Amino acid sequence: MPVPGPGYSITVRVEAPPSASAAGDLAGAIGRVGGVITAFDVVESHSDRIVVDITCNAVSANHARDITEALEVLPGVVVRKVSDRTFLMHLGGKIEVNAKVALRNRDDLSRAYTPGVARICQAIADNPDDARRLTIKRNTVAVVTDGSAVLGLGNLGPAAALPVMEGKAALFKKFAGVDAWPVCLDTQDTEEIIRTVQLIAPVYGGINLEDIAAPRCFEIEARLRDLLDIPVFHDDQHGTAICVVAALRNALRVVGKDMADTKIVVCGVGAAGSAIIRLLLRRGPADIVAVDVDGIVHSGRGDGDDNLKWVAANTNRENKTGNLHDALVGADVFIGVSAPNLFGAEQVATMAADPVVFALANPDPEIDPLEAQKHAAVVATGRSDYPNQINNVLAFPGVFRGLLDAQARGITDSMLLAAADAIADVVDGDKLNASFIVPSVFDPAVASAVAEAVRKAAGTSHSG
Repeated sequence: MPVPGPGYSITVRVEAPPSASAAGDLAGAIGRVGGVITAFDVVESHSDRIVVDITCNAVSANHARDITEALEVLPGVVVRKVSDRTFLMHLGGKIEVNAKVALRNRDDLSRAYTPGVARICQAIADNPDDARRLTIKRNTVAVVTDGSAVLGLGNLGPAAALPVMEGKAALFKKFAGVDAWPVCLDTQDTEEIIRTVQLIAPVYGGINLEDIAAPRCFEIEARLRDLLDIPVFHDDQHGTAICVVAALRNALRVVGKDMADTKIVVCGVGAAGSAIIRLLLRRGPADIVAVDVDGIVHSGRGDGDDNLKWVAANTNRENKTGNLHDALVGADVFIGVSAPNLFGAEQVATMAADPVVFALANPDPEIDPLEAQKHAAVVATGRSDYPNQINNVLAFPGVFRGLLDAQARGITDSMLLAAADAIADVVDGDKLNASFIVPSVFDPAVASAVAEAVRKAAGTSHSG
């Protein structure tokens, strides 16, 4: 199922004989091993040789090596250098700090720094709320992790988590103009994380928790929300939930079903799955059945942490038992945030008419999308190489833009639902179809629509 993509893009510089067939020979060698050429540039030309840069997409690091070896065995071809374009993008990091004010002369320096800055310090000391107006707090978010659940890779620690947090910060700036900064903590102790974030909070207008393993992430978020006077948002939970609720609203429009009549299966009851369930319950579905590694979650199991007990108490009205395949029978919707290759087309065929399948495990979903399409009316994944990519970047930049603009001191389910509706509404009736239920992450209307919706919801919350 994996196809060559830009995540494994390489540029190979090769010397080749200057024959008429050289370009075709090079392209043919790459094609035979399944590489996809995206650029072919002649960088040098001599009477006895040409030097060519060939950029191509691969499926994996091993596949990239296969491509290189396929070129090396061609007669007269010498591979000079292989560059991994993903690693090149990350050299030296992906973000930097730039001054917003000019420092051209002594007068500028006297206002930006000493002695003029002392007046600003005193103003904030007299009125601490002025920090939101007179410092970076107004527009700055901390992206906090302990590296215990990095992407789908597991517990890699804070240093290995840093590239993800840098990327997150870059997305904040690109899509919503929010200045975000990675804060990777060298501890996985719940109390130390909570206390550390509490200590650094004066600098920031919001906290984005990221890649912290369940169940600790639930306690960390809940306690920080109680302790801090700025919004705390766990993107793995709430960003995912917002995007899923938005996508499902539009998917149900495509198949002509009402949420109140919809039976939903959620596979995976960790951070993302639990948050999806909690937010979907606010929309009043007919039922939600949760499934984890031990099968259908029901009150009779009597196991699990507080989160799992809450899920058992608030889902599965018919008290179903069994495994994922049993849960799918008669269901209208499948939402997977779990593990790859859990079921096939034959299980989709047992679902209700016109089923909706959101297989969001990354990089390999719970079911091959092509298999799901044999019976499902709408299919979505977390991947960029299939239609209907459900990606958190649709949510978190605009959410924080709205929170910061509202100078919000917390975040509510009403704000999350407002964000979901805003994302769904960007796809109007003329655009909506089974292959387009969520907007592109590059649609400039998304972040501004989400920000406005959250800002209004925050105002309503404050006024209430």
